[in-house]
Amino acid sequence: MTAQRSRSDSEAATALRTHRAGALTRDDVGAAVRLGGWVHRSRDLGGIVFIDLRDRAGLVQLSFDPRWTPPEVMTRAASVGAETVVLVNGTVAERPEPARDTAMRSREVEVHVRGLEIVGPAVTPAIPVGRKEGEELPAEELRLRHRVLDLRRPELQANLILRHRLFQRARRTLSDLGFLEIETPILTKPTPEGARDYLVPSRVHPGEFYALPQSPQIYKQLLMVAGYDRYFQIARCFRDEDLRADRQPEFTQIDIEASFVSADDVQLVVERVLADLWAEAGVSVPTPFPRIAWRDAMERYGVDKPDLRYGFEIRDLTALVGADAAPFVSEATGRGGRVRGILAPGAATASRKELDAFAAGAKQAGAGGLIWARRTGNGWEGQGVKAIGEAALTALGGADGDLLLAVVGVDGVTSPALHAVRSGLIQRPGVVATTRHAFTWVVDFPLFERDETGRHVPAHHPFTAPHPDDIARLDRDPASCRAQHYDAVYNGNELGSGSIRITDPVVQQRIFGLLGLDAAEIAHRFGFLLDGLAAGAPPHGGFALGFDRIAMFLAGASSLRDVIAFPKTTAARALFEGAPVRVDPADLAALHLRPSGEA
Repeated sequence: MTAQRSRSDSEAATALRTHRAGALTRDDVGAAVRLGGWVHRSRDLGGIVFIDLRDRAGLVQLSFDPRWTPPEVMTRAASVGAETVVLVNGTVAERPEPARDTAMRSREVEVHVRGLEIVGPAVTPAIPVGRKEGEELPAEELRLRHRVLDLRRPELQANLILRHRLFQRARRTLSDLGFLEIETPILTKPTPEGARDYLVPSRVHPGEFYALPQSPQIYKQLLMVAGYDRYFQIARCFRDEDLRADRQPEFTQIDIEASFVSADDVQLVVERVLADLWAEAGVSVPTPFPRIAWRDAMERYGVDKPDLRYGFEIRDLTALVGADAAPFVSEATGRGGRVRGILAPGAATASRKELDAFAAGAKQAGAGGLIWARRTGNGWEGQGVKAIGEAALTALGGADGDLLLAVVGVDGVTSPALHAVRSGLIQRPGVVATTRHAFTWVVDFPLFERDETGRHVPAHHPFTAPHPDDIARLDRDPASCRAQHYDAVYNGNELGSGSIRITDPVVQQRIFGLLGLDAAEIAHRFGFLLDGLAAGAPPHGGFALGFDRIAMFLAGASSLRDVIAFPKTTAARALFEGAPVRVDPADLAALHLRPSGEA
């Protein structure tokens, strides 16, 4: 009982240690302590040895001095290598005044060591765990191959500790709001949701496959049909798609669904969750978030996830263009195109190199070229004067020092091109954000998009309810229908998406039909959903927050891989584990599969 009581004084206390190394403070001076951790770095000053001991709480200095350290311990301390795991015991003392680091409480003290035991000998690390200020990290591929060492870095440990705290805060918030945490299946039925499924062959049912869920979408809707009212899950999701820095084949989302709600109700819940997550990271977020319609976002910013920390709004210049415009401009506007541009205050100082970079970004986005003109004390100058005409520029107004960057064409060209231009303007030196944290809702998305073949495809997923005012046009003009869909956007990044769901099985079948599915395919793929809806479905809607992305932003990381313990590369490889791998033919045979290349 005595040992148990002594260990209960600290959540870190065990039979082998009394404290975490990085948690010691001046309050512990004079205390006898037992510590366990990794040798971060050591210094032998000729008769006195100092070791920085590291654990997840941080660093503390161990002092080995013949005045308090036995000779055999001094010898052992002088030979211990980096990343070796040791147990030590000694007494906490204040560090000498010149050596104190008041920015780190554990660096105000040191431990005068009496005993040292090596419990985890380590080979020479393949990559350094501790690095000096300004020293560059090893290449990411090398760090991923030696991920266990990389995960010891204080930066990554801080990221994953923050990730844990964010998880717990989300759970508390949603539980306080009456949501029930319910798990849904990982092995499920293949259903089209916008990406390719990861398929899992069944051993007991030859030739049949499970799919790993792209999201718990259908299951959470069925939970509403089953009467659970408010559901959430920290859900693992899987999508077999091309990767980039902010995308992984397996990812985590905070999945939410609620019954008898409007879009506003769902958005209020999501705002509460996001405000609490940012508060957990020390940032106060004002709510409610502003709302912007999808069409307005595309018109003013050229993208459906606008970065509202900056101005540089897109303007329609078509009405200003007169008879003195260049023929290519007149021809484009005559075919239904528009002249749209950004009047950037004070950007007339842009160099030729910068203008070429803006033009390259516009061309990469599909534009034929970029029109530019700068306003000086002598009026407008640049190739834009001939392109859109002196009259248009005069009517545009502006002030000396302004720069106009414009594109001509259909909206499908000018919007992405000017978004690229705006992104370049934002990155110019000296451009200052009006706020550090800009949240917004983008609402009233289109219900459908057209793919490269001209076929209708869901703008998001096929379970999104059409806007009530647009249902009458669903069959005759589906492209004009709006969705009851909403995105949460932060600093130009989508944090998550949600919608009010279709609850009428007849409407759901109409949507499937518009997507080109026949009755047999609808029954095969979605029969269980339609049966559920036909059993009596309450109005419901939900949302899914990209948790990895949120953790990345709040940790100040540049990649999702810095907030995931064992991530994949952009080639979907797990370098540390060495996955994926070829499977033994006998294992394939047990799954009724043949090795690739066999007939």
